[in-house]
Amino acid sequence: MKDYPIYDIQKFSCKLHENDLYINTFKNHLLEHSFIESSHRHDFYLLVLFTKGTGIHKIDLNEFKIQAGSLFVIQPGQAHSWKLSKDIDGYIVFYTKEIYNLYFGEKKIEEYPFYDASKNISNINFTDSESGDLETYFQLLIRENQTNKSRKIDKLLNILDIIHIEISRKQLLENEQPQQTYQHKIKVFNEYLEAYYKEKKSPSFYAEKMHISLKHLNRICKDLLNKTVTELISQRVVLEAKRMLTFSSDSVSQIADALGYSNYSYFSKLFKKNTGFTPTSYKSNLKLEQW
Repeated sequence: MKDYPIYDIQKFSCKLHENDLYINTFKNHLLEHSFIESSHRHDFYLLVLFTKGTGIHKIDLNEFKIQAGSLFVIQPGQAHSWKLSKDIDGYIVFYTKEIYNLYFGEKKIEEYPFYDASKNISNINFTDSESGDLETYFQLLIRENQTNKSRKIDKLLNILDIIHIEISRKQLLENEQPQQTYQHKIKVFNEYLEAYYKEKKSPSFYAEKMHISLKHLNRICKDLLNKTVTELISQRVVLEAKRMLTFSSDSVSQIADALGYSNYSYFSKLFKKNTGFTPTSYKSNLKLEQW
């Protein structure tokens, strides 16, 4: 299997703020970058709202239907590809973690729930009315991006943040009871998990890093995510294994080693428990389309 390219934001002819921000209509974007329909990854965040046309969006092996009102949020490192109708249109925005977090200071892009890796949210569908309201902000982005007025970056980033707020309201439903303390601890746990999942598989390691008991950490994970710490560690490892099996040419033993498993048998059992397949059968039966 071939390796799929990882594109940085500079490949998309950005001219703003050291190439950290890109804004376009989807139709115009395709005219200049038709290569994006093939499987690839990014090292930046991607936000797309479709307003016209249909298609299929494949993200990390999951397929989503594209229609008017479909909104997609893609995190750095996720593999994705498209199949699009000829009349497809909408809006597309790229931005780096650095430009967003540097501008907003204490508020971080990764704190938005749809960019929480544990929730695995990639697609949110808006009604016609909701999509129309949201499109207004994307139109403001396009218009501002075409000007050369003062404090342009300030306005663009603030409009982008308003879009994130609207997405968050849609996803969370404001009438739900917030659990701020637990949400913060889950955020911290996910940060440690992302940093150490290849090396550290023991749930107690993460509890110790957070200075809480394993029992308390398990309670938090069960209450918010309905999974134990062990299950969340396994879920993250298996997701990466599936990505590597699909999008890299490494052997199964190389993948197991890269994920911190010197015992191939244990890795194989873990993978099968979570997917129903051994890594070898998963890889050999994989029918990866050319898109």
